[in-house]
Amino acid sequence: MHRRLTGVSSAVLACLLALPAFAATPEPDDWEQVLREARGQTVYFDAWAGDPQINSYIAWAAQQLQSLYGVEVTHVKLSDTAEGVSRVLAEKLAGNVQEGTVDLLWVNGENFATMKGNDLLFGPWAEQLPNFALVDADNHPEMREDFTIAVEGYESPWTRAQLVFYYDSATVENPPRNMRELLQWTQSNRGQFTYPRPPVFLGSTFLKQALLELAVDSAPLYRPVDQAQFESITAPLWEFLDALHPQLLRAGRSFPGGGTELRRMMGDGEISLALSFSPSEANAGIVAGELPPTVRSYVPSGGSIGNVSFLAIPFNAQAKAGAMVLANFLLSAQAQAYAYDPEVMGSATVLSMEMLSAQQRALFESIEAGPATLSPEALGNTLREPHPDWMDALERAWVERYGAR
Repeated sequence: MHRRLTGVSSAVLACLLALPAFAATPEPDDWEQVLREARGQTVYFDAWAGDPQINSYIAWAAQQLQSLYGVEVTHVKLSDTAEGVSRVLAEKLAGNVQEGTVDLLWVNGENFATMKGNDLLFGPWAEQLPNFALVDADNHPEMREDFTIAVEGYESPWTRAQLVFYYDSATVENPPRNMRELLQWTQSNRGQFTYPRPPVFLGSTFLKQALLELAVDSAPLYRPVDQAQFESITAPLWEFLDALHPQLLRAGRSFPGGGTELRRMMGDGEISLALSFSPSEANAGIVAGELPPTVRSYVPSGGSIGNVSFLAIPFNAQAKAGAMVLANFLLSAQAQAYAYDPEVMGSATVLSMEMLSAQQRALFESIEAGPATLSPEALGNTLREPHPDWMDALERAWVERYGAR
């Protein structure tokens, strides 16, 4: 879902760093002033547009912003988050430090690391949002970390995501609970599982999940890649994939293009076990009639990779106040509960129930999550995302080993 910028030369980055980083700056601490500045602004919200439910949700949020705060929101639909990052980079290189075309950007991981490392962000601002207190960041440190990179107030949390597996309980009695069991299961159920082709985000996440489970020591995965140790650290992963691929759908000669295609394969009965980075995707598929009602979700017994999706404001955004108002609204109990509804977006909330009033909690409690949606308790242990370096390194190595097949 969230991709990153590649191919930026060191010479270009050096030029970028030499340019000033300033623009008209509202004071995040003065929220009433932020609201006054925001009224009448148009916020260009650059966000991945690969899911119709997400697009509809953003359209709903835009209507709310116009009605409540007099702020217009335009969804700039991206096929790849790197498109938005590239635009900000190009503007800085051209000396455009005050009239940026991106006001708010849905960003994660490598993209955030690129933007933060090259002074492309406005801030800090996120922890001054009135609704930030609702995430209880002091007790949920993941709200202040993006793929091991400290957020430091340069991003606002938006949604949660976690890797889950889903299966058709009508045909699968005991789904595999870890990678070694998955290999055994595919050997007995040949062709009934596959995963998206890296560098598709979901496929790359599958690689990271497998490596976290199989590595002798996972500690190096939370530091930048040491090329001298890369082969030895990843050896168990390649051994696993070499054995797994012949057992996959089409014997691993081709891979689906993403989660949507994987869901279609499950609905068509081509496979009986799949994976998603959205804990509610299976239930949303049932509601939409794409998946049979017997589909159920689960997480590996040792936990699965999870992260928080964030929103960032570029350094040269023209509607910084409006962007903050939008980010704050998306953190409200109203907006988070609406997103939680599986018929709307099915997004896991970043809010802490302990921080909400009884009336705010009732917004969530009134929603029927559905039989294929896992409760927060059932999601179990959330594994931290490895350092951003590992995504690129694993993808390159995967393509070298399997990409030509």
